[in-house]
Amino acid sequence: QVQLVESGGGLVQAGDSLRLSCTAFGRSFSSYTMSWFRQAPVEERKFVAGINWNGDTTLYADDVKGRFAISRDNAKNTAFLQMNSLKPEDPAVYYCAALLRTVVVRGADDYEYWGQGTQVTVYS
Repeated sequence: QVQLVESGGGLVQAGDSLRLSCTAFGRSFSSYTMSWFRQAPVEERKFVAGINWNGDTTLYADDVKGRFAISRDNAKNTAFLQMNSLKPEDPAVYYCAALLRTVVVRGADDYEYWGQGTQVTVYS
């Protein structure tokens, strides 16, 4: 069992940066693929970025590639999402998710554990 707690969301201006954190409570954080998803009102939850257990593989959605960076610190049981050059289309509730597999996958249905979400709002 893994409990995930996100933090770092907020209200920022377009072009600014935010860093989201996802801290895991439970066993074997380093065994999990960690990913970030986001969900805007009346939209489906969408994959944003993922990182495998040791950080040597990352995967990004096309609309965040080059602006967002996912990382993890297994010693601190924490995954991060650095979001730069935020755009008006980035606002959503951002969720972290954990999957006990060695590969990064994009499907939300594959993930076993979810955080409660953190709101990101961008104004222009």
